[in-house]
Amino acid sequence: MATVVLLSAGLDSAVNLKEALDREGVALALTFDYGQRAAAREAACAALMCDRLGVRHRLIPLPWLRDLCKNALVGGGMVPEVTADELDSEMVKSGETARAVWVPNRNGVFVGIAASFAESLGAGTVVAGFNREEAATFPDNSAEFVAATNAQLGLSTRTGVMVHSYTQDATKSEIVRLGRRIGAPVACVWSCYLGYPEHCWRCESCARLERALREAGAWEWFHAQRRLP
Repeated sequence: MATVVLLSAGLDSAVNLKEALDREGVALALTFDYGQRAAAREAACAALMCDRLGVRHRLIPLPWLRDLCKNALVGGGMVPEVTADELDSEMVKSGETARAVWVPNRNGVFVGIAASFAESLGAGTVVAGFNREEAATFPDNSAEFVAATNAQLGLSTRTGVMVHSYTQDATKSEIVRLGRRIGAPVACVWSCYLGYPEHCWRCESCARLERALREAGAWEWFHAQRRLP
């Protein structure tokens, strides 16, 4: 049974998109614009991925969600700068950097909308790009979030739509390796919190991508293959 994929165009969602396409088929990929600084880059990269893979793509504007945010991700202050070597620092582990970019109930909103599409399209699952590494500071990436959400969806959808992530228990470097193995559109990813022409390589999201690429021995490969819209 086909699935609906949450596609931010980041590493995790790009790999989950290709894995879902290979395993289940993808009825629709959804990208959300909630006023984040990188919204245009995320939407363009997600559209490019879907075009290359032959997947139907839809951009969903959520202007009201931006109105609820007073954080760095939507322009309410400076995005914290973190190097790849600082990802295991107390500043990151304590959740300080995560709080600076937290969007109220973001993944809850995204999954709820995707579940509505899934039920309407006859898709059995919503596939999301979660991972073990970020679940430590972003609880809406965690296995506990998925379990609780699935319990709720069992009551809120008549077809029993479920949330699933192929990378739930993986680290970022493991996700890079998986992506290369299955031919995921890793070269098209947009993981930066900012909307520059290229990654800033200074925000936490960029730092996690850099560390993952280097640990997977894919740093040079990534830049050699890089393709952006």
